[in-house]
Amino acid sequence: MLGVPIAIVFSNGVEWLVHKYVLHGLGARKSSFWSFHWHEHHRNARRDGFFDPDYQRSAFGWHAQGKEVLGLFGLSILVTPLLPWAPYFVLTAYFTAYYYYRCHKRAHQDPVWARAHLPWHYDHHMGQNQHSNWCVTRPWFDHILGTREPYAGTDRERADVEKRADREARAAARAAE
Repeated sequence: MLGVPIAIVFSNGVEWLVHKYVLHGLGARKSSFWSFHWHEHHRNARRDGFFDPDYQRSAFGWHAQGKEVLGLFGLSILVTPLLPWAPYFVLTAYFTAYYYYRCHKRAHQDPVWARAHLPWHYDHHMGQNQHSNWCVTRPWFDHILGTREPYAGTDRERADVEKRADREARAAARAAE
């Protein structure tokens, strides 16, 4: 049974590492398989106020969401050989991969929910520094490794919301002319 909490902590660490070094590190190059994260997912979230329309598509396809599912499946396969010796660890790791996907999908389909329940992930996309706040499900490794930068509810967020609203109002006024 000790495998359950170990897998939960392990999975949060893997979440942090993969997000920082694979999705943002390798994914910064447009030719990389992982570029979908930075060049599609981040673009969509910034453009659409954290909403990502890719999450309205099937999880099975050669697009950002499908590649995310494929990556989670691949990570799950990596722990499978441990099943005979650490069944609780492996089964919990499978669950955390599923939980990650469900949280991430819901967050980008419902930005209000995300801001309230996963503010660290909201901060990752909407804050000034998109190279911080690497965790999605729980901010544990961001706190441990000093990469947690709050944005939601700050003066900076309020100023950004006002600036965005002003920009949209001016665009609407120009379109009405």
